Amino acid sequence: MEMLAIVGCSAVVLTIAYFTYGRLLAQLFQLNDAVPTPANTMRDDVDYVPCETAPLLGQHFSAIAAAGPIVGPIFAALAFGWLPALLWILFGSIFIGGVHDFAALVASIRHRASSIIEVVRVHISQRAYLLFLAFVWLALVYIVVAFTDITASMFVGAIDLQTNTPYKTMAEAAEKVGNAETAMLVKSGGVATSSLIYLMLPLLMGILVRFKVMSMEKATWVFLPLVGVAIWIGQFIPLNVDAIFMAWIPGLSVADANLYAVRTWDIFLLIYCVAASMTPMWLLLQPRGQLGGYFMYAALGTAAIGLALGGKPILQPATLGWMTPKGTTLFPFLFIMIACGACSGFHALIASGTTSKQLNRETNSRPIGYGTMLLEAMVAIVSLCCVMMLPLDSPLVTAENPNPSLIYANGIGSFLSLVGLAPRVGIVFALVAFNTFVFDTLDVCTRLGRFIIQELTGWRNSGGRWFGTILTAGVPAFFVTQKLMLNGKPAPAWRIFWELFGASNQLLAALTLLGVTVWLWRTRRAIWVLFVTGVPAIFMYVMSSWALTTMVKAKFANGVNSDPVAWIAVVLLVLAALMLLEGIAAMLRRDDSNSPLLQPA
Repeated sequence: MEMLAIVGCSAVVLTIAYFTYGRLLAQLFQLNDAVPTPANTMRDDVDYVPCETAPLLGQHFSAIAAAGPIVGPIFAALAFGWLPALLWILFGSIFIGGVHDFAALVASIRHRASSIIEVVRVHISQRAYLLFLAFVWLALVYIVVAFTDITASMFVGAIDLQTNTPYKTMAEAAEKVGNAETAMLVKSGGVATSSLIYLMLPLLMGILVRFKVMSMEKATWVFLPLVGVAIWIGQFIPLNVDAIFMAWIPGLSVADANLYAVRTWDIFLLIYCVAASMTPMWLLLQPRGQLGGYFMYAALGTAAIGLALGGKPILQPATLGWMTPKGTTLFPFLFIMIACGACSGFHALIASGTTSKQLNRETNSRPIGYGTMLLEAMVAIVSLCCVMMLPLDSPLVTAENPNPSLIYANGIGSFLSLVGLAPRVGIVFALVAFNTFVFDTLDVCTRLGRFIIQELTGWRNSGGRWFGTILTAGVPAFFVTQKLMLNGKPAPAWRIFWELFGASNQLLAALTLLGVTVWLWRTRRAIWVLFVTGVPAIFMYVMSSWALTTMVKAKFANGVNSDPVAWIAVVLLVLAALMLLEGIAAMLRRDDSNSPLLQPA
């Protein structure tokens, strides 16, 4: 079966789901445009700013997508085959992930645009609130670790377009390929240059829009071509940090040069997290979200055109069995490998943290909350296609630690080549697009982490803001600078932490669904609540807890040790178990809270 048929059928299924199940959700939650949203009633033009559907959808889409719907599906396809991954993406996004995102957004706007954590405090207990705060902060830390390191790894080395071979440094690439053929290389340092130029463009765009030099719409059409210039020019002025280390330290090995360069970029990106999370939303978050949304649409459109024109065959197996050679089983690990794209707890933090403060009308919750989750499912399916088209012996999939960002970029570059764009430009476009998604996530995660630290400590002045921000970025800095091992061999930090990120992210989704279920049950007492949000909460709780327990057993197989991944998994399990008990107790209570935040569902 050609990939075009799979993608086309998937798009039809997701479209039908939006107009059927999405409409049913809107009716069950009783969306009503006659009720003003917090963006209007609490408008301050700083955090609470009404935003129309199209720009807010792009901003929300860019913020929730990040690298998750790219990395997870590729990992899952290589581990278990593309068919189980495809089925989970489709059914998960329709009945679990979309419900999760939509419910979190509606819950927030019904509680004065408070975060989902505050909803838990109101409807479960103060103790559950504190447990959830601690859990969310740990989950945010591991999101920052995973996404920072995978982005840093993209800024070092090169890719040979003739053989799809990735190289650790430019020196290694020049040695293997030869100087006469360097035009066939995608220079990762050039991707770094393009990405940094891209980061500066939204700042200028935000200033021009803020001071009414341009409207947001006009600025978008001015700055999108400038992003294209940044993509093109980067390969001519690459920031090859690995070459600097090799020049400074004679005799430095390729592996060490790569390691030092990646760690340098890790620290730079974490410094960016600190700075970006402290800037006003209008200066960076909103204009970058606007541009990032168009990147997402362009990537999806590119794939659609490429699949329609290319008729790409499927070269990877549909299934690879129940267990991988390393002992990873399909249940439960498929459901944590693919987090974003099917269901992601991180989305609730975005929906209730920033999006709910900009929602102009209640009915916009359906396209922005439910619709963007289905769009993200399509991003995940496109990512699957990028690995499905690769031969079994491709260096991109046979590497010891395959880099999913390179697999994705190769696929998008292949699609773009069918419309006449040079392969190198197409691959750089895909890598920069990948980075734009990650930048959104890193910024928002650090910002939310700061809010949580301030809430836990009660330190809300400028000192508390800096302390919370530096702590949220500082803990990831510790992990990305450590020498980490996987199966007895050195491995990048993002590879070590991906499964922990996936499990904690899915457990966060389960706890969010638990909080929403308690809210709906206490205010509605309707049986549909147990099926629409209750069953998904149970499923996600079982899968993620099962995965974390399996990880802990494997880490402690030879006795208790000091592995931080194992111990944090234990902490997450304990926090989640205690919060589950609090949620059950709240479900059984008959007394309704008198809090002013308590409003009917």
